[in-house]
Amino acid sequence: AFLREEVAPRAQELDQNPEMVRLVLAEMSRRDLMALRRPEAYGGPAISEGEFRMFQEAAARASGTFAFLQTQHQSAVGMIASGRNEALKADYLPQMGDGRKTVGIGFSQLRRPGPPIMTATPVSGGFLLRGHVPWVTGWSYYEEFLLGATLPGGEALFCVVPLRTEEGVSVSEPMRLAAMDSAMTVTVDFEAFFVPDERIVMTKPAGWIRDNDQINIALQGSFAMGCAQAGLDVIRTNGEKRQNPQIRAVFVALSDELTQCRIRAEELRSQISEETTPERLALRAWQIDLCYRCAQAAVVSSSGGANSLAHPAQRIYREALVFSVSAQTTDIMVATLDRLVRR
Repeated sequence: AFLREEVAPRAQELDQNPEMVRLVLAEMSRRDLMALRRPEAYGGPAISEGEFRMFQEAAARASGTFAFLQTQHQSAVGMIASGRNEALKADYLPQMGDGRKTVGIGFSQLRRPGPPIMTATPVSGGFLLRGHVPWVTGWSYYEEFLLGATLPGGEALFCVVPLRTEEGVSVSEPMRLAAMDSAMTVTVDFEAFFVPDERIVMTKPAGWIRDNDQINIALQGSFAMGCAQAGLDVIRTNGEKRQNPQIRAVFVALSDELTQCRIRAEELRSQISEETTPERLALRAWQIDLCYRCAQAAVVSSSGGANSLAHPAQRIYREALVFSVSAQTTDIMVATLDRLVRR
């Protein structure tokens, strides 16, 4: 009901207007929906993995900007809940569903090869943070973010840090992006910033990010499928408005393919191992490819009107760009390019 009543009707404004984003996030907080996978011990509702992926797909169908922004906070909830800092969990988790505590994420830099660009050095009572975080989404919406930094031994340290400029922390101006600009993405730099032990969420072994990416190969595809469904919504509307049988036929064909893609995603959801990696990469590439084709069909069936920033097909086409590269690894990139070439 929230997505149908509050998000979808405002999708075009959410794409362009940060104040509308703020309004919708406030409504989401009022309904206590910001922490859907929060454990019951801290307020729930602890929905299942399958239910959460259904929500993510539905959110992307309603608005890509909204879906991308809120998932940063939802991810922080999950990571804090899985950490070992019981005091931090008791303080943060009860307040993360209704917006009293808002936390984004910033750990994509852990994927980068070569010397780490964000480090944490142990000192008495905590750690000193130094380096650069190239992507943090949610500036001015979230008060803090969950930072990933590399320890001297190669392990990954996760801690809660401020998302604002203060001594030792520099936040850039929001980036100008082709898509989801109103989600307010910034870079953050740290110079000998002290984070106390009380703010440490967890430490993960070296190489953790690779294992986590293996799990998320197919799970992240829910956004692409939601974007594909948004494109189908436009195609269906165009077919009805123009009474064009070819547009209707395209809608049926792509809808059937999306159904098959969902079935395959459900089959692979619980099959996560090295042996299933090629299959899950093929699924992710299919999800991205299908997302693009639905978005492009929405553009073509909308004719010249799709070139307007006010047209939903234009927005969906740009959202497809983001969902094709978010949480991308080299393996996902190669699988996607391979599918595009073979097709």
